[in-house]
Amino acid sequence: MTTRRSAAIIGAGLAGTSAGLGLLDAGFDVTIYSDRDRETLRNKVPPTGVGVYFGKSREWDAEIIEDLYEVSNTTGMSARLYGGSGADRAPVLEFDPDYGYVAQAVDLRLRADDRLGRFLDRGGRFEVTTVDVDRLDEIAAAADLTLVATGKGGLSTLFPVDESRTHYREPQRRLLQVTLTGVDHGSDVFSYRSAAGAGHSLYNLDSENGELFVGPFLHKDVGATWSFIVFAKPSGAWAPRLDDVHDAVTARRTIAGIFQEFFPEDAPVIEQLDVIESDPVSWLKGAVTPTVRQAVATTTSGHPVAAIGDTAIAVDPVAGQGAQNTVIQVAELVKAARAHDGEFTADWLAEEFDKHWERRGHAAVEVTRLFLGDPDYATHAELSFPAAAVSPAIAQALFGLLSDPNPLLGLRTREDVEGFITAVAGEPHDQVLARFAPAGRFSSAAPAAVTV
Repeated sequence: MTTRRSAAIIGAGLAGTSAGLGLLDAGFDVTIYSDRDRETLRNKVPPTGVGVYFGKSREWDAEIIEDLYEVSNTTGMSARLYGGSGADRAPVLEFDPDYGYVAQAVDLRLRADDRLGRFLDRGGRFEVTTVDVDRLDEIAAAADLTLVATGKGGLSTLFPVDESRTHYREPQRRLLQVTLTGVDHGSDVFSYRSAAGAGHSLYNLDSENGELFVGPFLHKDVGATWSFIVFAKPSGAWAPRLDDVHDAVTARRTIAGIFQEFFPEDAPVIEQLDVIESDPVSWLKGAVTPTVRQAVATTTSGHPVAAIGDTAIAVDPVAGQGAQNTVIQVAELVKAARAHDGEFTADWLAEEFDKHWERRGHAAVEVTRLFLGDPDYATHAELSFPAAAVSPAIAQALFGLLSDPNPLLGLRTREDVEGFITAVAGEPHDQVLARFAPAGRFSSAAPAAVTV
């Protein structure tokens, strides 16, 4: 009789429940440990991000669980950029491409809970307990494979920062997220920006202050809603406004105020949205220091443990790479563990993480730097955004990096970017860029009707 191998997973978010379900289906005896019970995880904590799956990541996720949410899908993004400040602030460019793939935004609490439910139904064990370093040592001693999925906090400090792969020492944005309701996902919503209506998300950029993402969202209870993330540059005018946010109502008020002052074309729609009364934790604010850690550590007694998800690679959410990176890492690790016959040594775990770094992790970090406006990517932004404004093919390729960021790794010099524009547009890059002219003005939503 063959003894089933055992796996222990610390953390019950997207990473932990995905790994738990995947390893259980791969023939492991699996225990997930969490410091919160299932009801608390689903209903009493905020979602830790919007968790959009852009295109290819959905294929990896399908290796873990079937798609349960054929709603809140989008097929493109309407982007607008304002430049300058004060009296000189003005519309610069806009583009509205189809992705060429389907993106999906589902409440991460719902995704994790559905995975946990299937995990329990199939015989997985779920233990509610606090796991510190001493308890982790005991758990790892009894398991063949131990994974740590406690997010950016928790046990993450057990894994030293990988200085060679980490570019920042402080957050690059202050973040505010909230889910709002009151506007459907119809084709007429935001139709002044896109013929696709709610089929395209919104991405508003302000060169001085940051970025603002708006997208159709599937809330765990209410269903079709809208998720917002403000990415406030620490030195900009938006950042201090986040200090006034302490609940969903003030989060909505702050976001509506930013739209009214900085993106008035969209304000009439935003004003129609309201908080979700049944979910007082439908909001979150904070900041992320983008960090890559050495993904293998040893416990006090020398047992190897591996980091997955945000514990291994924490990115700013501006390019939507966090949840995607997580499900790709987990799906590939499950496949590797299923096929592996020997012990799960520190060397084996480190080798698997290096494979993930080459497969996706490195590119996920770099595309995040691109959308953060990192100086290393100044030339990329200088050329690709104006080109996207006049070439739908370039615009699609730019947002294609959200689904598969790996092509960015091959664009290192100005000549590389120019060659990329030429190849994608089908005409010389200088001809493409010569057609660009500042937008001058943006179309606007009609004011909401006044009822008497």
